[in-house]
Amino acid sequence: MKLSLNPNDLSTWSGSILILGILEEDLEAQLTILGKKLNPESLNKKIKEREFLAKSGQVCNFDLAESKIEKLVLIGLGKTKDLSLNEIRKGSALGFKESRGHSDGIGIHFPWKEFDQKKAAKVVGEALRLSIFKDLRFLSDPKPQQYPDHVELIGISETAKESISEISPTCAGVELARELVGAPPNSLTPSALANKAKEISNEFNLGCKILERKDCLAKGMGAFLAVSQGSDMDPKFIHLTYKPKGEIKKRIAMVGKGLTFDSGGYNLKVGASQIEMMKYDMGGSAAVIGAARAIAEIKPIGVEIHFLVATCENMVNGSAVHPGDIVKASNGTTIEINNTDAEGRLTLADALIYACELKPDAIVDLATLTGACVIALGEEIAGLWTNSDQLWEELKKSSESCGEALWRMPLQKSYKDGLKSMLADLKNTGPRAGGSITAALFLNEFIQEDIQWAHIDIAGTCWTDKDRDINPAGATGFGVRTLVDWGCRFN
Repeated sequence: MKLSLNPNDLSTWSGSILILGILEEDLEAQLTILGKKLNPESLNKKIKEREFLAKSGQVCNFDLAESKIEKLVLIGLGKTKDLSLNEIRKGSALGFKESRGHSDGIGIHFPWKEFDQKKAAKVVGEALRLSIFKDLRFLSDPKPQQYPDHVELIGISETAKESISEISPTCAGVELARELVGAPPNSLTPSALANKAKEISNEFNLGCKILERKDCLAKGMGAFLAVSQGSDMDPKFIHLTYKPKGEIKKRIAMVGKGLTFDSGGYNLKVGASQIEMMKYDMGGSAAVIGAARAIAEIKPIGVEIHFLVATCENMVNGSAVHPGDIVKASNGTTIEINNTDAEGRLTLADALIYACELKPDAIVDLATLTGACVIALGEEIAGLWTNSDQLWEELKKSSESCGEALWRMPLQKSYKDGLKSMLADLKNTGPRAGGSITAALFLNEFIQEDIQWAHIDIAGTCWTDKDRDINPAGATGFGVRTLVDWGCRFN
């Protein structure tokens, strides 16, 4: 899809399909402008019949055989005081879906004057591409849907062109993450995930190191290897590195949980736990690898970035870890495993230790870690825990600009008592109450005090069962855009 900028106003635009975002206060004025291009009586009649009042989320489309504009799509944006880039993002996705079946170019006009045009152009471009994503890889007879291949943003000047250049790599990263999460576990194994990382490194000139089981054993990664020991699939530890040209002002690490399938181990997932969906337990690793792909193409300056994933399966056989086993992480910390279904934090423990050894300024990990976070925040907001107010502000700014909602949660130190073990340094789970907090406190045990760190729990946000804004049903690729924006902010 080609995206171009047309600095002219709506009154001079000519084309076949028009998507028009309208504020409630501007409805009459916009219809007056349209009336000069269309049959005003016919247009007013149709709008009244549809009861279109430009309320937020309202969509109204018309086929206009009597006009040069063949199709008109009106998108309600609500009141001016409530207008945000998220409203523009949602409206763009809703409008573009209405152009399905058309191959002709279309024009899109929103009240750009309310925003920084560079940001608005990027928001719309990402929304158009991501809202129509469909994973057809596993269909025997895929039937791709047709959408216009050329889109003009009407009323935006060429000064916004620079921001458009980041749309394609960022969306490609999100789409990669969606494909990784959506792939079934007999397709996306730990080896397959490592091979994908190698492909990206070869294509985009990233440093790549894959640690095999023997390498992880040599490093003393007892927590990670304990999770993998019940599977016939070999574990893989993935380390991709982006190094810019010139001076390095900042060094950061992004760490993703990489369980390509999670049975729960001997604490087998049953009932409402949706064991058949546990292919998405590598959503954090998908976001990190998707971000690596995007960042490597954008090539930000001044920042070195390490992308880390400890990937394996959590399965059940005679060699699987038992509830009650005690294992040792690579920093010497001993862990009593009182629940084999709290395996992600064990893999992340060794991954975070490895990340700290790289001496980064900041570490961000993403993981589908706890059902407790889903209960607390639902399916549209990810929880964030951090030891740094500065890092929170950076990630908050990035997430807000990308429309990926984060909510800061407390690292309540007193809750650490719930992780005390009679035999080991700590247990891998605490009491049910505050489960997502104790999970974050567990991870914090493996972070050096002088390193900024944030943990993002995406258990509720990495998958959706229904279309939601720019996310079609299925894997969302949540976190990629926030990581990319954060990683590129140090330019």
